[in-house]
Amino acid sequence: MIDIHTHILPGIDDGPETEEEAVKLAEAAAANGIRTVIATPHHRNGAFTNPGGAVTALAHSFNKTLEQLGVPLHVLAGQEIRIHGEFLEELRTGDAIGLNESRYVFVEFSSVEVPAYARHLFYDVQMEGYVPIIVHPERNKTFVERPDELYRFVKNGALTQITSHCLTGRASKKTNQFAKRLLEHHLTHFIASDAHNTRARSFNLREAYAALTDEFGASYTNLFQTNATRLVENKPVVAEPPERIRKKFLGLF
Repeated sequence: MIDIHTHILPGIDDGPETEEEAVKLAEAAAANGIRTVIATPHHRNGAFTNPGGAVTALAHSFNKTLEQLGVPLHVLAGQEIRIHGEFLEELRTGDAIGLNESRYVFVEFSSVEVPAYARHLFYDVQMEGYVPIIVHPERNKTFVERPDELYRFVKNGALTQITSHCLTGRASKKTNQFAKRLLEHHLTHFIASDAHNTRARSFNLREAYAALTDEFGASYTNLFQTNATRLVENKPVVAEPPERIRKKFLGLF
């Protein structure tokens, strides 16, 4: 399996603080059946700034460590980039990078708002040849209360990624419910762990895919796993036509 959203690199954000902790997290990924992860440390979120070159270098170094220790996991470089005014310029300079040097780029919103300039920025990013992927939209208050906001992004070519915890009952009940609505209405395209540590925020991708199969069928699971592979290979992913969520999920936060 491939996990496209992780905080596995040591000492650069709110993931593992030491290389020893990072190795234990890598071992947990391997034990969960994951063989490839994309390291996506926070970038420009107000607490952490991790330029693309530094992330790529650290991923390369950490892969050497894992190889020496015999941990069967390969780490690719990426970022979880908070939306900000210089987003496009940073993509041009390399301070912001696509996932595994691909056309696909993570975009993080705060848990509350979607800035007014976001739609125009997404358009500009797409005109540069990138495909924005909105991470964990199920946590964003605006999207939950006004799901048409998310629908319009997806309708215009953006993709989204939900967190595996939403399928294994480890998020709140209401967040779980909204994530399932996104699945039902073809408003999400990837499932990833967003793993930070070996405690409350570890890897449970295998369990999430099992839950997805139970509720939506094996073909749906195959689609999501195929999309992760195609992202890493920088190929077009499968995106069914999105549907509007008619019911507003008010009061979830």
